Amino acid sequence: MYTPTAHGALPRDVRVVRDLAAQVADFARSDECEVRRARWRAANGCRRADRAPVWCRPAAVWEEILPPTALVTANALCRQVEYVLRQHLYKIWVGDDHIVEPWWGVNAVFRCDRPHPWGLPVQQSLGTTPQGGFSYHHPLQAPADYEKICLPSFAYDREASERAAAEMQDLLGDVLPIRLVGTPPLGPHQNTYIEQLRGMMGLMEDMAFEPALVHAAMATFTEAVLRAQRVAEAAGVLTPNHHEPMFCSDPLPGSPSPGPARLRHLWVAANSQEFDLVSPDMQDEFLLSYQRVILQQYGAVQYGCCESLTTKTAIVRRLPNLRIFVCSFWSDLDRILEACGTSCTIMWRQAAAQVTVNATLDEHRQHLDAGLKRLRGHYYQIVLRELQTLHGRPERLRDWARLAIALAEKHA
Repeated sequence: MYTPTAHGALPRDVRVVRDLAAQVADFARSDECEVRRARWRAANGCRRADRAPVWCRPAAVWEEILPPTALVTANALCRQVEYVLRQHLYKIWVGDDHIVEPWWGVNAVFRCDRPHPWGLPVQQSLGTTPQGGFSYHHPLQAPADYEKICLPSFAYDREASERAAAEMQDLLGDVLPIRLVGTPPLGPHQNTYIEQLRGMMGLMEDMAFEPALVHAAMATFTEAVLRAQRVAEAAGVLTPNHHEPMFCSDPLPGSPSPGPARLRHLWVAANSQEFDLVSPDMQDEFLLSYQRVILQQYGAVQYGCCESLTTKTAIVRRLPNLRIFVCSFWSDLDRILEACGTSCTIMWRQAAAQVTVNATLDEHRQHLDAGLKRLRGHYYQIVLRELQTLHGRPERLRDWARLAIALAEKHA
């Protein structure tokens, strides 16, 4: 039972959080949530479902939907938990194929041997705008700075992990059981790591004029990720993640139940956004050749994000264990359909601006209807992500979900 004095929370805060948790738990155990899980599992298993899954990720829009003034608890931990629970409840209200499990995950804690993994601070902002624009200072200002990149090491902090789990068990355990969940502290995001250090302009120039430096950096990132993977596996805290939206699927072959998982039992997502304008050959040389080493460790791979992969279908299809091919709004859907056939699932991404800027959804309706006609006979998801504003219209996502679901049913 939760003891308020242990964490400095008032009994009222505890009651609020537990009430919200009970609402989420009820939905997680509901028949409707199980229907949604089955729909995701079918789509991601290349099986026929009643219709394609429909899902949106509010992203920056959470600042409009759930501003700090919407939270009623005072204790810091309770506010964090309240925020997440209210996010789930909003998505349940939206009515897309949002799913949630009847338990609360606490992330395993990994410590790095340095304040900044690569030995240099990244994401140091040079300024932001009220609309969310930003500019970063990139620490690799010249090719000679590449030698400053360090190889980090990670260690599992069992004491901190167990302490965090115990704290949440104290707060939520009899409403939402607690599970310690683990993923490696680094992933197959070498494209992001190098852009954060060097910047887009510098990266483009260096691939052309200093290719050896780029290769050396990518090799360092790859070695660091492999080390982080081994640490996480050795700690015995990796947990299957096939219950999450977009990834939701049948358990991957050999998944332990119960018991610690290995990387081959997990899904992983990677992309090449920073390489959008790079040729297929250069992307294969400078990025995919390194990502492939990491991706082959996992049981299932989702690849792509907001970049266009129209001219890169061949190199992406060669990735090991590819299960989901992301077709962004800027990709040629017909080219993606031709490349994927029915051998993997297509995540068909929508344009956020088309949904949020226009006064009505009429233009988007036409876009959805035309695309879903072409997607017939394929396995796919309909996903709307990277939203920056709803212009004060929180109901817009609910309207979008209803529209997308109706059209998905029409073209099932």
